[in-house]
Amino acid sequence: MPASTTAEPEFPMPFTRISLLAGHPPAYLEALSDSLHAALVESFEVPAADRFQIFHQHQPGELVFDRDYGGGPRSAGFVLFHITTGRARSPAVKRAFYRHLVANLAASPGVRPEDVMVVLSASQLEDWSFANGESAGAPEEEAA
Repeated sequence: MPASTTAEPEFPMPFTRISLLAGHPPAYLEALSDSLHAALVESFEVPAADRFQIFHQHQPGELVFDRDYGGGPRSAGFVLFHITTGRARSPAVKRAFYRHLVANLAASPGVRPEDVMVVLSASQLEDWSFANGESAGAPEEEAA
């Protein structure tokens, strides 16, 4: 079979949905984004050019969370990071990422570690289409 002409990512990118209460200025959101991305690159085996994030800012009553479950106490500064990964990571890599992320966020923009929740969901490369309606993991001839 001939080699593919489309380059596949060496480490499939993560896609992150970031949920928090509304009302933060753009500089705060940028600092959240930068701190997350730095932790992903430095401790979650993500290439620097792979940056895909969506912010969901919620009105009061739209972001419901327990103040103490599994940690806390959580404040109105609570931020949820739901990260869909292109491949699974080892438990050690995940633990290092969690620690790195809360340290980065504490430094900028000043999020308390108790207010950070992370949910990781692994997927396969064929679950992604980066562009043009083409599967990132399954060559067209194998799709039939």
